[in-house]
Amino acid sequence: MGEHLASVPPPGAWQTVVRTLDDPLGPPGALAVLRGSLAPDGAVIKASAATPGLLQHRGPALVFDSPEDAARRLDDPDLEVTADHVLVMRNAGPIAAGMPEAGSLPIPRRLAEAGVRDMVRVSDARMSGTSYGTVVLHCCPESAAGGPLALVRDGDLVELDVPGRRIDLLVDAEELERRRADLPPFAVPPRGWRHLYATTVLPASQGADLDFL
Repeated sequence: MGEHLASVPPPGAWQTVVRTLDDPLGPPGALAVLRGSLAPDGAVIKASAATPGLLQHRGPALVFDSPEDAARRLDDPDLEVTADHVLVMRNAGPIAAGMPEAGSLPIPRRLAEAGVRDMVRVSDARMSGTSYGTVVLHCCPESAAGGPLALVRDGDLVELDVPGRRIDLLVDAEELERRRADLPPFAVPPRGWRHLYATTVLPASQGADLDFL
């Protein structure tokens, strides 16, 4: 293989799309896998589509309990939110909702009208490959599996550090254990395909396949 690669001619002057590692289009790391107290089993961010100034950010959480909750409240003109907030959405992972393309939460209307174009957003959902923004996806374990995302409350500090590959919930362990004791179990659909899916789907970190396939 080395001999074959050694015989490959260098890129021509016309070649501007496919680049070598020595001449990349931009800094390395289009995607980054994050870990930390908010995503012990990992989360993903498309760093190349994020706002550089938000790749390291600490802000208070504003929590949405589902994609439906987010859709209902984000356009509320009375929503108490600032550009420093971290929008956190849960119950959108494989078990809870089939992991819909809901992770790219819209900017709250009152902020969008004021000119805000990006905020840190965190969820156990996914998003379209054409979406952009500082969006952390696939938080694992997901909230329906008892992951830390289920324990976040409004006002909790969330810290994103993409260069350090970290996403952390800045709440002490004792408080999180108290919250966990009060956490109701996820209500698995009683029958049918949704029951089969919710009880056999693997986490996003393992491909969200069914465990018997």
